[in-house]
Amino acid sequence: MRLEEAGFAPEDVLAHPQHHAAQTTLVELIEQLRACEGPADGYAFQKVLLERVLYAQSRRSAYSRAAKLMRKRARPQPDAPELESGKDPTQPGSWAFEREIWERISRQYRSVGDAMAWRAFGFERRYILTLSRNDAPGEMAGKAGLQAELAFVDDAWREGCFAILHDVTNCLRIGDVTVFPHNDAPRTEEIKTNPRRRDRAQLDRIRSAHQALWDAGTLPGDDPRQKLYDLAMPLKTHLELLQQTANRAAAEGIAATAVPGSRALLVVDQFGCLNAGITNENYAAAHDEEYLPALRAAGIGDRPQYRIAALSYDSAGRNALRAPWAIYPLHPVICARLIGDISVFMVESCGPDLAQLMQAAGLNARWALPAAHGSVMQPGEVVMEFTETVRTPVGSGVLEQKRTLQMRQSDLDRYLIELLDPVTWTVAVRSMFEDPRLAGQPWPYYRDEDHVWV
Repeated sequence: MRLEEAGFAPEDVLAHPQHHAAQTTLVELIEQLRACEGPADGYAFQKVLLERVLYAQSRRSAYSRAAKLMRKRARPQPDAPELESGKDPTQPGSWAFEREIWERISRQYRSVGDAMAWRAFGFERRYILTLSRNDAPGEMAGKAGLQAELAFVDDAWREGCFAILHDVTNCLRIGDVTVFPHNDAPRTEEIKTNPRRRDRAQLDRIRSAHQALWDAGTLPGDDPRQKLYDLAMPLKTHLELLQQTANRAAAEGIAATAVPGSRALLVVDQFGCLNAGITNENYAAAHDEEYLPALRAAGIGDRPQYRIAALSYDSAGRNALRAPWAIYPLHPVICARLIGDISVFMVESCGPDLAQLMQAAGLNARWALPAAHGSVMQPGEVVMEFTETVRTPVGSGVLEQKRTLQMRQSDLDRYLIELLDPVTWTVAVRSMFEDPRLAGQPWPYYRDEDHVWV
């Protein structure tokens, strides 16, 4: 559930004292993670992170129980924690609000766990693409097998190996623990209190994950057409523009710039707005003064019916395919603000203009979304199509075969939100399309991402 869907305004969330306190904790966690220099540091950091996540989840559980009891008998349990929002304690919604605040904080802490996972895997996205293909993890607090998982992590450490507990992340959703042996590939394990009671489906997903990573097997799931695809080229981005614009927004409240590749970037920082005297009354004018020139410079302002956007708001830990904010090349304070939505950024473009980028790269591209579709893309949605006709002489005639490659929401979302270099992006798509071995639904990944992320 998103808080606004439950009728809670964003300003209610940002004003909550625990949401403010979490900002300080997030900065500390990000700084501690970035200071890690080896397995010993990672082991100690994971202990600290685990404590934070468990506390947030226990608070969420207490407020959840109170909210349920309030709906049934108009009073919470005797040991219920106090409301911290200042809302009416006689209303069930007040308790539900506290529950959702702590769910949000737990997810935000876990997003730093996602950053730990990316670092542990050497920033190789193929591991995340593979191990994220399952339902989102449940809560650890009160989990029956938690002690067995913690014991496994400790045993691995006593053998000199770092092991990451999946439940302190949002993105690792297959298996319970991944261990990183010396001079060997990472190994994902299912941990059970009773070794005789094994989850057959879980074991099958782990087996599929290993085959996808090492034997060109099918990715975990029900679609045998989905496989990893190595682009065999380094990732290049324009994230330096996000760094510059986010820093300016932290001081000025609103900042925007054009980004190569038919994109405009807008960053809004709540603390910066306060410092700059931007209020609800003058926000629209300040926004337009900053953003409209960026739209014009990007060349995408004249066809609003085709505009498409990727937004950072309330996405920490929700989309396992996105790189976590804590590894972005930004100051830890800015990363924490993005995680907590104190700072929000949007990258916007125009669909037909993106198709023209591909056409300039030699591809027959067509923008697939209709006009007035709306700027929000849906997961799995086809956004662009590439076609070619291959003519093969057969006897006295010619056999014509049409080949089609579809780009889906996840790839375009990455181009926008990660500010991919447009030349890198178009060359990658062209290389895929021209690969005669390409079949099914490939999940592409770049190389050398360790040069991009922190």
